[in-house]
Amino acid sequence: MKKFFFSFTTLIISFYAFSQEQSDAGAAISKTEYRAAAPKINDLVHTKLDARFDFQKAYLYGKAWITIKPHFYPTDSLTLDAKGMTIHQVALVSSGKNIPLHYSYDNNLYLKIHLNKTYRNTEQYTIYIDYTSKPNEFQSQGSAAITEAKGLYFINPSGEDKTKPIQIWTQGETESNSVWLPTIDKPNQKCTEEISMTVPSKFVTLSNGVLASQKKNADGTRTDTWKMNLPHSPYLFFMGAGEYAIVKDSYKGKEVSYYVEKPYEAVARKIFGLTPEMIKFYSQVLGVDYVWPKYSQIVGREYVSGAMENTTATLHQESAQQDARQLTDGNAWEDVISHELFHHWFGDLVTAESWSNITVNESFADYSEYLWREYKYGKDAADEHGYTAMQNYLGSPGESAKDLVRFYYKDKEDVFDLVSYQKGGRILHMLRNYVGDSAFFKSLHLYLDQNKFGNGNAHKLRLAFEQVTGKDLNWYFNQWYFGSGHPVLDISYHYNNAARQQTVIIKQSQRSGKLFRLPMAIDVYTGSSKTRYNVWIEHPSDSFNFPANTQPDLVNVDAEKITLAVKRDNKTLAQYIHQYRYAGSYIDRLEAINYATTHISENGSLPFLNEALSDKYFQLRSKAINAFADTAFDETTEQKIFQIAKTDPKKTVRAEAIDLLGTKRDIKYKEFFVSNLHDSSYSVAGSALQALNWIDPQMAVQQARILSKEPAKGKLSTALNTILILSGDPTAGTNILTEFEGLAFGQEKYDEAQLVGAFISNTQNTEQVKRGVDALVKFRDTAPDQYKEELATFINEIMFGNIISKKEAEMNGATNAAVLKEQIDYIKSKIPKK
Repeated sequence: MKKFFFSFTTLIISFYAFSQEQSDAGAAISKTEYRAAAPKINDLVHTKLDARFDFQKAYLYGKAWITIKPHFYPTDSLTLDAKGMTIHQVALVSSGKNIPLHYSYDNNLYLKIHLNKTYRNTEQYTIYIDYTSKPNEFQSQGSAAITEAKGLYFINPSGEDKTKPIQIWTQGETESNSVWLPTIDKPNQKCTEEISMTVPSKFVTLSNGVLASQKKNADGTRTDTWKMNLPHSPYLFFMGAGEYAIVKDSYKGKEVSYYVEKPYEAVARKIFGLTPEMIKFYSQVLGVDYVWPKYSQIVGREYVSGAMENTTATLHQESAQQDARQLTDGNAWEDVISHELFHHWFGDLVTAESWSNITVNESFADYSEYLWREYKYGKDAADEHGYTAMQNYLGSPGESAKDLVRFYYKDKEDVFDLVSYQKGGRILHMLRNYVGDSAFFKSLHLYLDQNKFGNGNAHKLRLAFEQVTGKDLNWYFNQWYFGSGHPVLDISYHYNNAARQQTVIIKQSQRSGKLFRLPMAIDVYTGSSKTRYNVWIEHPSDSFNFPANTQPDLVNVDAEKITLAVKRDNKTLAQYIHQYRYAGSYIDRLEAINYATTHISENGSLPFLNEALSDKYFQLRSKAINAFADTAFDETTEQKIFQIAKTDPKKTVRAEAIDLLGTKRDIKYKEFFVSNLHDSSYSVAGSALQALNWIDPQMAVQQARILSKEPAKGKLSTALNTILILSGDPTAGTNILTEFEGLAFGQEKYDEAQLVGAFISNTQNTEQVKRGVDALVKFRDTAPDQYKEELATFINEIMFGNIISKKEAEMNGATNAAVLKEQIDYIKSKIPKK
């Protein structure tokens, strides 16, 4: 599963300036109940389902045939997960007849069935269940990764909302498919499956496996039957239906298809079209070919997560659907596409035996994004992803107290976090560096081969690595998989001229007191020549002495830039510039740019940042551009930035350059800004509009009104709506409120929230103020638990606080003071008292 909320986390955290030094403190983890793998009394063998849908009631009428056998010990009973259903009949299928069985239905959660006899593990039996699933009536709780957990979702079922399609989709992880299908809803269960869906004939359907048959019915419906003949876990079962366009590719004769809303049919391949190449790459690098019979991807409205790796039928949230202008800036969903596909090896083929071991699903999928970028776009793109992921983890103080393999947690949903994803991905990257590429991928191959169509855990992963490498890796897994936290390293340098010796001192200063054992490369540079030394850090303070006839130009600790740690590196600007020019990795160059940016007044910083404007990687060019945002720069630099704004091959870099030129408020750029208002990139057009607003606000408002008549997304949408709202345009505010209210929880809604706040702050219309405040309160109160506190602080203290202050200032001598007071009082009434 890929989650939408990590970028949201980063944005929220930025408001509170959490320091990396705090990140090893963490919060205490409750150790009250050991979360073992589910006991296996019975094993699923095959599931057959006949599903019919009542769109008006949002019900599923189901008939299920579940074939089971005892796992080892003889048993005369069966317990199935069946959440919030009405059970009509439970029977044993014998000789073509349904023989009624006694059962109890505990708390509308567990269906406990008394079998007709005691069965041994050499005997299979089939249970028939006639039931009604009522997902909207089931009270469920989601998580940071999944905002709801009712399993089956009817989207706009009555069709009343003409702006939204009618759809059905399911979300199983963690254990929500048992809302619509009686099953043993545990990840250590696997079975084959057959699902028949009866839907209006205008709909297409999607499920696991291949479409085996279609039957037209007399009532205007059609029954599609999907068969999956390879075993997989119940949480990966999927049903989807709606009016979709289906665009088809292939891989080795297997169907690779993309289900998108019809307006996106023309760009479906631009969004998903790299999938066959991804399948080929992952198959080759793992030495395990894609085993499943097809691979489809479908987009669901109002989806409760980012994406989900249902076997052969991945579900994506609607953010995946980007129009041609958005795609001009790059496919923002490509990482997610690669992530979910890789799960078809790590997650679907070999599945975590328990939620405690979710790392063997999600850490690998997170790291797959690095692998794809490295293969397709080069090491800079991969290292950017890895570095960003590491900083997301390090910037979240509460995460450091959590073990990667987590046998203690409050709720199974809690394990879907920055530790299981971003930290786990970095731990795999360090392991790859330690054992080497060949051993790393051979170990993954062995792990997959030994556990295919079964379950995995961290111990099995370690044993595979040990079998391939011949190394005892208990120390590594105990430290990183079964331990918590990360090192905080203080790095200092001393050159002894008399002894002609360079000393490097590395101290571990993490507050937890835990010491880490770290293999590390240190490169010593004289000019462009380097000598590498491989060392181990394992004490509170380690000193390393290296021969050097002259003082080195640079000592580059953690030369591969792979160590998961907070590093306080005491280098000079000159040393960082040397690192930028000669060490050369993305992170080497980024560190140098960051240092120069935070020491902008230091002699040499500006010329160096001017040099960095020509960096080979577009994201670092953007970094260099932004470094000049709060400082004066000379004519040469300005001309270089102008040239970037005109000709950089990356549209997003052009947009950053236009943003910077706009802050100059120089009339000479007006014609250039106007010429870019209709650029094919929303980013360029949005930046041009905002820059125009700095120079000629009246013209910017006029242009914003023109641009608002056409589709506008991303930076252009933000710019034109901000300009129109601040101009007092009532239509803009109403449009923003309507759009915001219709968005599902996620990054886009967070971005829109800030526009809603701006509108509330500027409008004098009390009803609109109340509507906007109510929408923000609903957003605040329905946030996943992991982000409730941060989002509440942001909305209550920052957004509402600023709005109240502005309106209070406007009250002085205002003729509408009573109106403003009513608005202020309403906002205050929505802020909980401490």
